[in-house]
Amino acid sequence: MINYNEVSVSFGKFNVLNHINFHMEKGDFLHIIGPNGSGKTTLVKLLIGLLKPTSGKISIDETVHMGYLPQKMNTKANLPMTVLEVIYSGFRKQSIFISKTDIDLIKYWLDKMEIPQLIHSSMMFLSGGQQQRVFLIRALISDPDLLILDEPTSALDPSFREKFYHMLYEMQQQKNMTIIHITHDLTDAVKDNCLTMYVDQTVKFFGTYRDFHEFEHKGHHHV
Repeated sequence: MINYNEVSVSFGKFNVLNHINFHMEKGDFLHIIGPNGSGKTTLVKLLIGLLKPTSGKISIDETVHMGYLPQKMNTKANLPMTVLEVIYSGFRKQSIFISKTDIDLIKYWLDKMEIPQLIHSSMMFLSGGQQQRVFLIRALISDPDLLILDEPTSALDPSFREKFYHMLYEMQQQKNMTIIHITHDLTDAVKDNCLTMYVDQTVKFFGTYRDFHEFEHKGHHHV
């Protein structure tokens, strides 16, 4: 589904990523970890086309529909969009008037995210955690083949994080969804059969989480 072949990225004289090589199959769940400034976000921005590699090649199945949640979503203070409007902007097909079917689907996801009361609220007045849940729904609402999440729980309260990750694993299993997840903390998110990548300008480790334990025990640390 995805293949990185000798991919490098440089900004001037600064090398952000060097000779990145890995591939993923449909249905894989990959956790990407590494220190601040290691190139994790750059790696996924290449995948969605926000950046181009300085050298190397990235191949992805052209039929793949992506859902993407960036690390930071900037909601302008003077942007009067409601929760309903923001989520609806994530649908593959939109019309002037939102159908009852689409509204019901939005309500279903708001219930799952435990914020049903916010459907007509302005994004300007939501807390950081509430906005994060809305943008998560927007990324999920189109039922993507590939879901890319850059630190999706950074503003979520700890009590909801476990539910959120359980939700992700359900979708992976039931829909064979491919998921790429950037995180600083694997403790809440990981299962033994998931893939783990440790990035620090280069790929220092790529394999199962179970094998990553051995990598850590040899003196490597991911935070």
